[in-house]
Amino acid sequence: MNDHAISLEDARLSFDGNAGHVDILHGITLSVPKGQTLGLVGPSGSGKSSILMLMGGLERATGGCVRALGKDLNDTDEDALARFRRGSMGIVFQNFHLIPTMTALENIATPLELAGRSDAFSRAEAELEAVGLKHRAGHYPAQLSGGEQQRVALARAAAPRPAILLADEPTGNLDEANSSAIIEMLFGLRDRHGSTLVLVTHSDALARRCDRIVRIRDGRIVADSTTEAGV
Repeated sequence: MNDHAISLEDARLSFDGNAGHVDILHGITLSVPKGQTLGLVGPSGSGKSSILMLMGGLERATGGCVRALGKDLNDTDEDALARFRRGSMGIVFQNFHLIPTMTALENIATPLELAGRSDAFSRAEAELEAVGLKHRAGHYPAQLSGGEQQRVALARAAAPRPAILLADEPTGNLDEANSSAIIEMLFGLRDRHGSTLVLVTHSDALARRCDRIVRIRDGRIVADSTTEAGV
């Protein structure tokens, strides 16, 4: 297990709502070795984003076990999970989730400060430079384009130099040109920090850039294959 960054064993996710009981994930067993890039592919509603949420401890499995870097995420309280994510994970969403009242630099530096890093602002400046936005450090999210906001989100995710980088449709709200730029930066940041990358995407072409592709349908794994990139 020590060579696995993430491990799901018969992981299940279900909810009870007004419409009754809903099963979202049906016993997912999946291990991601350290340093691997994994593309999670499937149609909308297939459960791929739910798997990513379990991997990040943002949802708790209602059955089975989810581990990240050996830590049992189901057996960890919310405060400890938050500290673990700050130190070990970078997460990028389709929606940028930037704090509107903070500048680009502050959006990146603040989580580092909360993690107790004395070099929070110098590291934030370095990551902004890495995504080509050093000149926009003092701008607020509303003053940035969608592509620029996603670059800030990428820099924030990469700033802790995380062992695990999770990305959920990171180009879903961007045009083609910005999408291409963000993907190049995402893989570049992953290579620079040596992170394990799990990427949720609708795009087979993008998934083929990963070492491995896992296909999800109706809350189940239906295919698991190595790509040319992973050979």
